[in-house]
Order: sequence, then C-alpha cells, then structure tokens
Amino acid sequence: MSSNEQRKLLGQFVRSHRDRITPDLSVRRRRTPGLRREELAARAGIGVTWCAWIEQGRDVSVSPATLARLAVALALTPAERAYLFELAGRRDPEAPRSAPISQAPEAVTALVAALSCPAYGLDPQWNACCWNAAAERLFVGWLGEGQQRNLLLYMFAEPSSRELIPDWEDRARRVLAEFRADYGRLVDDAALGELVERLRAESEFFAREWDAQSVMAREGGSRMFVHPQDGPLAYVQHTFSPAERPDYKLVTLFPEGDSPA
Repeated sequence: MSSNEQRKLLGQFVRSHRDRITPDLSVRRRRTPGLRREELAARAGIGVTWCAWIEQGRDVSVSPATLARLAVALALTPAERAYLFELAGRRDPEAPRSAPISQAPEAVTALVAALSCPAYGLDPQWNACCWNAAAERLFVGWLGEGQQRNLLLYMFAEPSSRELIPDWEDRARRVLAEFRADYGRLVDDAALGELVERLRAESEFFAREWDAQSVMAREGGSRMFVHPQDGPLAYVQHTFSPAERPDYKLVTLFPEGDSPA
C-alpha cells in the first residue's frame, strides 16, 4: 500500500468515527452527523486546520501524541486505536511491552501439541514459549530442561547450533534479518535492546551482521540438519501467526524424504 493510500484511509477512518460520536450538547438542527470537525479538534487539543488536513489525506506528519489524543477523542476501542496508529505509520506510546518467555496463546499451544512433526511457538522476543517432543529432540541445546530458550541466543551463542545446522552462516544471517523486521516494531522494548547488546558482545558474527542492517520477511522452505543421533535430516519449514496475537509465531517443520516426523 502506498503512503498516499494510507493517508487517505487514515482520513476516511477519522472522519467515519467522528460521524459516530454523539455531541456533548444536543442541537436541534445539525447539518452533519456526530461531531463537527471543530468539536473533534477541541476534544483532541489540535487545530481545526490540522484536523481537516488529516481527514483530507494530506501529506502531514502526525505525531504519536496527536494520534493518542485523537484516539481518546474518538473513543476508539483498543483494536481501532491500533489500526489508527498502523495507518499513520506510528508506534503507539501506550502499546503494551512484551514480556520475556510469556505464555503462548492457546491456539499456538494446541496446534504444537497436536502435531507429530517438530513444532514450536515463539513469543515477541523470540523466546520459545511452547514446543513438542519432536522439536525438543531435533533442536539439541535449545529446547529442553535447563536450555537457553531464546532462538537468537541459541543461534549465535550456543556452539551446538553450528553442529546441528550445516549451512549455519547463511541460516544465521537470515534469522537475524527476519528478527530485525520484528525489532523495528518493538524498537522501544528495553528487554529486546538488552538482548541485542548482549549478542553484540558475545558474537562477532552477530555484531557484524546487525550493523549490515539486513531486513527480510520470515519465509519457509527447506531446512537441513545433521543430528548427533539421527544423522542428516531434511524438513520444510512453515511459519504462522494466530489472528488474535499476530506478534506470536507458530513454526512447523514437515519432514522431507526419509526424515522422521
């Protein structure tokens, strides 16, 4: 979607919700439904001209603070408020921060448990929040009792990952580029900042690739492993996000050829 289309959608969204608001005072004759533009501007503490430009989809830079006041003035629900900030391309200052190793959504845990092939869930900080027995067996040194459950720390600070993954350098580079796409949406998260600084200190490869600024969408495809007990294994990876919590991920590995389920 182009920025021009986003601005138009933002303007239409604000106008539509302005029309739904009941005015503070009943007036017998009103030419417009809901609030007048100057009434919304007064509620939000912004200029009437500024409010008009937003509704007209003009190329203006709307600050997060202004959007927050608009959201309150329009009495938006949490989902509507998130949509408002998404259209404006801004981060909501009141959005909840992610917590380390948080509880996985029920949809993710149910699917992970139901699958016989390796499957696991990732929380917003890329901690493994649930996994099945097949995944625990496959990922030696990551999933299991007493192991480091963060995928980034496993990839860049756990030596066994290099033994398990034959194309480790290419995979590690891609994992980091995929993580950066998520990091851009949570750049103010203190825990993620601490994780990045820790990895920069512990892994020269991570520090170099982090500075390269590569960004990629998370994609599936073939994944090869050399397991210490099971030998060479081949899977096809697929990643899904639950509709109710799109900041979580469900990762599945379906066997290729003779690889065990």
